[in-house]
Amino acid sequence: MNYIILLAVLFVAISIYFKIADRYNIVDKPNARSSHSYITLRGGGIIFWIAGTIYSSFHLKEYSYFLVGSTLISLISFWDDIKSLPSNIRFTVHLIAVSIAFYGIGVFDLLNTWQTIFAYLLVVGLVNAYNFMDGINGITGLYSLSILLALIYINERLIRFSDTDFILFAICASIVFLFFNYRKRARCFAGDVGSVSMAFWISVLLMQLILKTNNPVWLLLLTLYGVDTFCTILHRIWLHQNIFKPHRLHFYQILANEYRIDHRTVALGYASLQALIAIIIIILYNQLSTFWLYPLCILPIIAVYNLKFVLINKYSSNN
Repeated sequence: MNYIILLAVLFVAISIYFKIADRYNIVDKPNARSSHSYITLRGGGIIFWIAGTIYSSFHLKEYSYFLVGSTLISLISFWDDIKSLPSNIRFTVHLIAVSIAFYGIGVFDLLNTWQTIFAYLLVVGLVNAYNFMDGINGITGLYSLSILLALIYINERLIRFSDTDFILFAICASIVFLFFNYRKRARCFAGDVGSVSMAFWISVLLMQLILKTNNPVWLLLLTLYGVDTFCTILHRIWLHQNIFKPHRLHFYQILANEYRIDHRTVALGYASLQALIAIIIIILYNQLSTFWLYPLCILPIIAVYNLKFVLINKYSSNN
């Protein structure tokens, strides 16, 4: 498909959604835990579902599972954006969507029971981590773009694991979304429908790559989100907080809220650091044992994350 035409279609689609969101008051109102201070249209990330639907409609034989799974998980997330749903309903739909994706990719045929359970935990964890980390302008779009660009390079230069267009459609959707979101005052936020649908798309791509290479090292393409989410959960447990309640303890939240660093700068920093990790993985994949790639990528990010506590203590002492 001509990508200029695709970009034009996506721009028109999101403009139509803006009119719908305006009419039905689908907005994000700031609260005490928000990283923004103004009312903004919510659900602009529906553009990811639209792009995925366009792609899979042209490839129904190979990607009907993606169309069904993506639609289910996006629908329940969009509903949750409009009217908050019980977590058990969301979780059940997430499991169904992931199961459909696993069936389509061939997970149940290629992995044993324990590996399949681990895969469920990883994908459901990724979906939730993406949702947790979507809190400032540009972070979901830029971080996704850094991963997708790494995946397109891997697909074209290292290992053919997916259809090129399947990745490029996600890249185009991210570019269109960033045009409206990567601003000092965003035109729209991704909403759950955006963060969850993009997480689902990236999960499918990563599972395709892992199954093709029989190597889970590619999960390191999510190192930054993984470390930030996991370490923040541990931090909240240490503070005896309910980890399912909203909070402002992610590293990016400390930088954006307490230190007032521009959202776009923080988001670009996260994406750039993840891109650097991706470059290291790509360069060393055939040069170094994958056993050593894990500590090489994860330990420095944990060290960076620990700077958060220095910043918190400094902020507390000055206030």
